[in-house]
Amino acid sequence: MDRSDRQPDGVLAGAAGEEPSPRSARALWWGSAGQVLAVLGTSVLVVGAEHAGRLPAAVALVLVQVCALRWVARAPAAVLAATAAAGLAVWVLLPPVTLTGALLGAQVALCVLSAIRPRRVSARALVAMCLPAPLSFGAGGPAGLAVYLLTVVLAWTAGQWRRAQRARTRSETRRAVVEERARIAREVHDVVAHTLSVMVVQAGAADDVFTRQPEQARQALRAIESGARSALGELRLLLRAFGPDESAGETGELRRPGPSLARLDELADTVRATGMAVHVDRDGATDALPAALDLTAYRIVQEALTNTLRHATDADEVSVRVLLEGKSVEVTVVDNGRTAQGRSGTTGAGRGLVGMRERVRLVGGSLRAGPLPGGGFEVAARLPVEGVS
Repeated sequence: MDRSDRQPDGVLAGAAGEEPSPRSARALWWGSAGQVLAVLGTSVLVVGAEHAGRLPAAVALVLVQVCALRWVARAPAAVLAATAAAGLAVWVLLPPVTLTGALLGAQVALCVLSAIRPRRVSARALVAMCLPAPLSFGAGGPAGLAVYLLTVVLAWTAGQWRRAQRARTRSETRRAVVEERARIAREVHDVVAHTLSVMVVQAGAADDVFTRQPEQARQALRAIESGARSALGELRLLLRAFGPDESAGETGELRRPGPSLARLDELADTVRATGMAVHVDRDGATDALPAALDLTAYRIVQEALTNTLRHATDADEVSVRVLLEGKSVEVTVVDNGRTAQGRSGTTGAGRGLVGMRERVRLVGGSLRAGPLPGGGFEVAARLPVEGVS
């Protein structure tokens, strides 16, 4: 990946300890060089009119500062030293030019150095820039000293502000990456865990009746094949959503819709194929739900059914209810199995319950999961419709 692709646009866009991107470095040079040329060059020409013999040398020193700024993004310390030396020479040649104006190029270099180099380095540069301060006092008195020190400190502070702003942007980017990775992990877990649980149950059933009832075994094997194909298609859809793949779907292989409450009956059928009775009850028009909430509700049902297959001992029946009531959707999944060890309690130590809780939290809802007093296990979620897109 090109460096300019992974760095934000704008001047001083590089990370701490890195050079800005080439485009940012060019913008920095044009901006800073133009500033020095306009301000310092004008001052030199105005003052130099009274010192015609020194004017050519002073103009040459101004051009040295302008040209040196071309490399300020790559070597800010060296450019700072060069522009400071050239600026002091301009001031010696033309004392009417203030020291603050003569060292304008060095102040620009100090700002850049403060932004892209460690603070200990820029602090030493700040101290070095303060050393000529007595010269400004001798030329302009207390006011000249105050103006010089103020401009130097402001240049260093501006660089520190830009550095902090860039660090905050990088921190937000890292957090977004971590959250996106967690979301991808939840999606992959939900797809794979459910399908593999169904396949394990079907494989066990096929093994039990392979000799005595070959036709039933073939049905189980066909269900395994169908489940695997469905999971592969869903994973491909997932991968296509997370990264552009122009070749995906060209053959029409991936035209099926993504996970949604509209496919709840298909999900229930995969569990029914294992021999478990699944009752689905939907109340209210859920086809117009926001996409994020629709996916969350579907994944909650999927994970609850997966947990029933994997952890509910002797469960042979599970009820799924999706109710759109007012401004919220209530999703309830209840099985009649005995609660296996590690599944009891409401904290949810497994990845499945943790993932469900995180999904519900992201849409601003609430989740309750735990064993029922009379036996069985219940997962109940309330998802607000408002504020979800």
